[in-house]
Amino acid sequence: MAKKKSRAVLPPGPVMVDVAGYALTKEEKKRLRHPLVGGVILFARNFENRRQLTALTRQIHKARKEPLLILVDHEGGRVQRFREDGFTPLPAMRELGALWERDPLLAMRLATEAGYVLAAELRACGVDMSFTPVLDLDYGVSKVIGNRAFHRDPRVVAMLSRALIQGLQLAGMSACGKHFPGHGFVEADSHHEIPVDERPLKRILEEDGAPYAWLGDSILPSVMPAHVIYPKVDRHPAGFSKRWVRDILRKRLGYDGVVFSDDLTMEGASVAGDILARANAALGAGCDMVLVCNRPDLADELLSRLEFEHPAESVARIRRLMPRFAAPDWDTLQAETRYQNARRLQSQIVPG
Repeated sequence: MAKKKSRAVLPPGPVMVDVAGYALTKEEKKRLRHPLVGGVILFARNFENRRQLTALTRQIHKARKEPLLILVDHEGGRVQRFREDGFTPLPAMRELGALWERDPLLAMRLATEAGYVLAAELRACGVDMSFTPVLDLDYGVSKVIGNRAFHRDPRVVAMLSRALIQGLQLAGMSACGKHFPGHGFVEADSHHEIPVDERPLKRILEEDGAPYAWLGDSILPSVMPAHVIYPKVDRHPAGFSKRWVRDILRKRLGYDGVVFSDDLTMEGASVAGDILARANAALGAGCDMVLVCNRPDLADELLSRLEFEHPAESVARIRRLMPRFAAPDWDTLQAETRYQNARRLQSQIVPG
């Protein structure tokens, strides 16, 4: 009797890709089995309803023997990919910062509850992680950050983000702080432009970079650098800069978590060249994984051209982001008192 072919156990690779719709196509299944792929990012276009989303994440997890990490940008406020069919409306982080001005301890409590609701609902549908929280300071000038930031004071940002991360952890979800060392001081949107921040290193680290130093990788297990150029530090954007990733983040701040590049198809990444040059620049700078979003043609080009041996320490860091315990399904979650209380408390900021 012929034995069934068993798929090799592939470790997570250094490239994160996306998918087009509500279910995997044959081509996408093949792409996800490529050894260089290490994760999948979802968008609003991948959500029809909870049942469909759960089926999609199950498909993605089954694509390989060692399941791929599934992530989404689901912060609250205007950046919340899944909003219907029972998903709780989550506050913009600036609302928690405003509450801090009136009642700091209540703000921290509600940040934890918001983090728990966010993570519990995503995990009930099979999503492993969200790219949150935003650690950028609220200077009131950034078009793309805006009310996604908690506060202008880095101490408040550190405290509220730590509280929100505690909520994520209660549901078994890892956090990702962004956009290192800080995107809030520049007006330009790196999705469409190449922002330049002229401040000196000392000032950046004393303000924008301070939450990363205070939180560390034990609280903040992953970080995403900004597609921003800080010319007084390095001529390359932070995510393509050995100075920022290896020398400052890893050595000076002692950070040993995952470093994700921001999306390599953004305009802010174009300074590095074509998709291969961008990936090589990010990985060469010290990123553990690069994102290629909304361009499956570029993802396939990168997978066919990239020659990169993923360091064992990068693989180990990525594996640490996977949830460490099973999550209840949606119906079980709805019946849990912990979840009901958290949802009721966070509704003080966003009714519904």
